[in-house]
Amino acid sequence: QLLNILETIALYDAIRAEPHRDWTPRVKLFAGKAAASYVQAKSIIRLINDVARRVNNDPAVRNLLKVVFMPNFNVSLAEMIVPAADVSEQISTAGMEASGTGNMKFALNGAITVGTLDGANVEIKEHVGEENIVIFGMTASQVEEARRSGHRPAYVIGANPQLKRALESVAAGEYSPEDRNRYAGLCQSLWDTDYFMVTPDFASYWDAQRRVDEIWRDRVRWRRMAMLNTARMGWFSSDRTIREYAEEIWKVPHSRTHG
Repeated sequence: QLLNILETIALYDAIRAEPHRDWTPRVKLFAGKAAASYVQAKSIIRLINDVARRVNNDPAVRNLLKVVFMPNFNVSLAEMIVPAADVSEQISTAGMEASGTGNMKFALNGAITVGTLDGANVEIKEHVGEENIVIFGMTASQVEEARRSGHRPAYVIGANPQLKRALESVAAGEYSPEDRNRYAGLCQSLWDTDYFMVTPDFASYWDAQRRVDEIWRDRVRWRRMAMLNTARMGWFSSDRTIREYAEEIWKVPHSRTHG
């Protein structure tokens, strides 16, 4: 979520700086909830809402960018979001997330995945084809090496004007004028440690989103990618999974049922 909202802020800045450029309109939809004790996650959710308030009330980007946060994400919300999504954001730090099924549901419904090589994204890429998914960011081994060798987020931020501007605007309270220090700690954590590698993945993520913009404008290509995502998701069937579990793990016989 943090990488996504920082790219949203950078996109907002870019649109305002070049209003006559041929921008692809975007609706950035966030959804989720955080445990009451998870302070940083709560702070990120609040930042998303503060950015939404600013962006959605700015006439300069009215027809180009919207930001929406849907609270208390649950199955009922997923039933509306998953079929409607054009893009599936699966952007966890490589090597940090167990394989879930959310990305499979989005792909089955024809959403184009923007993701790192983490969790089931790896298998989705193998089955839908690398030309039908947008991969970005560090690999798990690169993340491990960066941590081992001494990751320097301040250097990365300083070398990327878009990211630096986004972070400085948040830290300065541009999105929280009633409490200008609200996100000082959140931003400082990225300058100092950035355990989840948001800063080194930012440039690659920005480029991935601009590739999505380009593909979207080619409607034939987009429809083809969407259809192939749906058509090639059969491998993720629970029937296949349970059959393999029976054969390779449980070592029990299985049979096809008819009904």
